[in-house]
Amino acid sequence: MFAGRLLVRLSRSRACLATIGSWSKPQALANQMILPRTPPTSTNAIQCKGSNANRRFFSSEIETESTLDGATYERVCSDTLDALSDYFEELTENAAELQGTDVAYSDGVLTVNLGRQHGTYVINRQTPNKQIWLSSPTSGPKRYDFVGTVAAGRWVYKHSGQSLHELLQQEIPGILKSESVDFLHLPYCS
Repeated sequence: MFAGRLLVRLSRSRACLATIGSWSKPQALANQMILPRTPPTSTNAIQCKGSNANRRFFSSEIETESTLDGATYERVCSDTLDALSDYFEELTENAAELQGTDVAYSDGVLTVNLGRQHGTYVINRQTPNKQIWLSSPTSGPKRYDFVGTVAAGRWVYKHSGQSLHELLQQEIPGILKSESVDFLHLPYCS
């Protein structure tokens, strides 16, 4: 279906037709859609002005499929959120210069209020998607998928490849004005 729509869009541009003509002969597939033998990739994509042909056709190499069953997801997610909750409690107790901080964890939702100046982080489980969602006052919302095994896995944002713990390690030390912050020692950050 996608390839059929793509070919319709491409056929509207003469420049694109010339490029398509350089591909090997199209073959009709069982579902009657016509696809070239060698589809464009991110390195040989058609360069046509005024069309959608310059888009990447294939996703990046970042593994984003979660192979966790429901019970394992619940355990890994709970372990992650429990560890983050405990660590944020410890960090905010030791950050005397921050006023109005509060850490609350209930029903799979971790809320970390770092005061009026820095805002509130919300980290919560999304059981139907087997994800952890983060709302950061610094970097905005992100959805993390569990990648790897239970023994050596981590929560990864599929658009950037950055893990949840790496993002927190990037943002929180500057807010707390502390170099001793280390989210990378917590479970599921490998």
